[in-house]
Amino acid sequence: MKIAETLARIRYKYMPDHLMGELLQKSWIDTAIPALLLLITCAVFGLVLPGFFSFGNISDTGRQLGEVGFLALGLTIVILSGGIDLSVGAIFGLTNFAAVALIMGLGLPAPIALLGVLFLGGAIGLVNGLLVGYMRMRAFLTTLAVLIIGRSALETLSLKFGSSLLFGDGNYDLWYWFGEGDLLGIPVSLVILLVVAAFAHVFLTRMRLGWHIQAIGGSRRSAHNAGLKVKPMICFAYVISGVCAGMAGFLYSARTSNPGAEVGIGFEIIALTAAILGGNSLGGGRGSASKAVIGALIVILIVNSLVAMGLRSGGTNLVLGIVLLLAVIIDVRWVKNRHKILARIYVAPTFFKPTPLPSIDPTDATPFAINNALSNADPIGLGELDGPEDVIFDSKDYLYTGSRTGDIIRFSPPEYKEQELFAHIGGQTLGLAMDSEDSIHACVSGMGVYKVTQAREVVKLCDQVPRSKFSIRDDSRVRFADDLDIAPDGKIYFSETTVRFDIHDWASDSLEMRGNGRLICYDPKTDQSKVVLRNLIFPNGICVEENGESLLFAETWSGTVSRFWFGGSKRGKVESVLPNLPGFTDNINRSSDGNYWVALLGVRTPVHDLAMEMPGFRKRMSQRVAPDEWLYPNFNGGMMVKFSQTGEILDCLWDGKGERHATLTSMAEHHGRLYFGGVFNNRIGVIDLPDADPNWTMQKSYWGIT
Repeated sequence: MKIAETLARIRYKYMPDHLMGELLQKSWIDTAIPALLLLITCAVFGLVLPGFFSFGNISDTGRQLGEVGFLALGLTIVILSGGIDLSVGAIFGLTNFAAVALIMGLGLPAPIALLGVLFLGGAIGLVNGLLVGYMRMRAFLTTLAVLIIGRSALETLSLKFGSSLLFGDGNYDLWYWFGEGDLLGIPVSLVILLVVAAFAHVFLTRMRLGWHIQAIGGSRRSAHNAGLKVKPMICFAYVISGVCAGMAGFLYSARTSNPGAEVGIGFEIIALTAAILGGNSLGGGRGSASKAVIGALIVILIVNSLVAMGLRSGGTNLVLGIVLLLAVIIDVRWVKNRHKILARIYVAPTFFKPTPLPSIDPTDATPFAINNALSNADPIGLGELDGPEDVIFDSKDYLYTGSRTGDIIRFSPPEYKEQELFAHIGGQTLGLAMDSEDSIHACVSGMGVYKVTQAREVVKLCDQVPRSKFSIRDDSRVRFADDLDIAPDGKIYFSETTVRFDIHDWASDSLEMRGNGRLICYDPKTDQSKVVLRNLIFPNGICVEENGESLLFAETWSGTVSRFWFGGSKRGKVESVLPNLPGFTDNINRSSDGNYWVALLGVRTPVHDLAMEMPGFRKRMSQRVAPDEWLYPNFNGGMMVKFSQTGEILDCLWDGKGERHATLTSMAEHHGRLYFGGVFNNRIGVIDLPDADPNWTMQKSYWGIT
């Protein structure tokens, strides 16, 4: 083995490039970035400022977080809906004044005052919601106008009544408890914020109203077309923002008892900076409650630290403005280019050494020589089928196939000229299998495994498996079920070609050669599924052998067929059966003489094999070349190979002209004839097999049904 090849194997085995793509695709990566920024902020100011981590400083920071956090949380919900609320600072100041007036001026109990303050904040938010949501006014200008009106009202009230409120006399212990009290050493205001933030998280991620708000923020027109009530949802978001600002104002009043007109000035900038710095997208539709809290904490730490360092308020606002500008720039550029960055990183080819390419030259003594055995096959459903990936028969000789549109099509015997839509499942129907009751089992791309009874009832069997313990990606969903077969005990074994890509991105998996697929077993008796084999290279065809203890499975991009023992003394073992074929293996089925057929989707080429040893070349190709110009596997030669249980090649059938069956993905023997389909074909082909048993059927072989 060459030194360069050895180094390439080591490099791509122990440096899994695909993990970076998996990380960037995770939804929590947007939260991890501000969390990292929070750690950096703590580390920098912790080194610069003595006493930064003292209990007193942490306690004061927690109390302020309880106030600013509510502002950021409410504003985040408005931003998620696709709007903006610049009036939160004015609402904060007005509700703070209202709390002081109700408690110190009118002598009302703190709980009643709290309700009044929340009502006031919600009422102002309702005004914003009606103007923006129902009257469709610009959110920026509308909330800016409310900000100006609110500040003016606060100045008037403070000048007229502010001084008289400072001399109130009463028992304010409960009120002060909200601002200065502790629960197990944690400030009460912070505890309230964390509880509300936890509920907000559930609201946004698990409740229908939260989903609707984010959907509206993602695309208001699409949400309207989908039937969502856009106007009420927008109005509701502004009401929530007003209530949160009211809660912040109440907590501030409990801590300071200050009815001054300067309260809340600039807090809209602080709240907006916190929301965006936490990772919430200014464009709407993407964000979370945790990001708002993290952003608020970062802003408070920056402001308090700058003040402790002697920076004046004007300088503090300047720094906040710069931070906000940088956060907006990063947010806009990240949202715009995230998919481009992910596309460049996500496809991560690895080193793969193909076996020597067998000859297919008719002049050579090779069992794979090109011929025209399939070129003159009789067509079934010519021009009326779209991607008949698999073909199968029931005990009454009806022929079934799937389609690209998720249909099950049935052809009537004996001529198979009359067809009907037997059932519609959805997705793209791929591998098929028939049980002893003539119920069809189908792999459906993007949906899992389904059963269709003879009464045409569609039943979902399996669309998820237990998640891998150490997987970054949530691989519990079955996203690309391909082929299946049924064991004598009723268990269903099916292949999932890749856990990283969908059916439309199959070419990306062929570039990676990483082994992203798995073999799954589903037990209908317990309705449980489990992964029995992992790290397979695009596993495809599945065929349970007649011994009832093992199955054959194909790995398409490696062009191999292997045996997996699911029972008997060899249980759990994998054996190589066909290690070196000239093409890309697909579905496997039994033959009437006790052997097996395997379809080859296309033929290997020296150029493609060479590229498999050059992961760097494939990586650059995926980054710099349009997908329709990639180096694809050759799909211009459909062929089938018959082989024995020990892997001996017995026959090879080609459409050498490549005109009628350029690709072959499946075959089925039935009453002495061979029927075959292809995922890119517009027909099913059929030829006579002179040496086949005319009485043999798949149902007889599997279930003894004659």
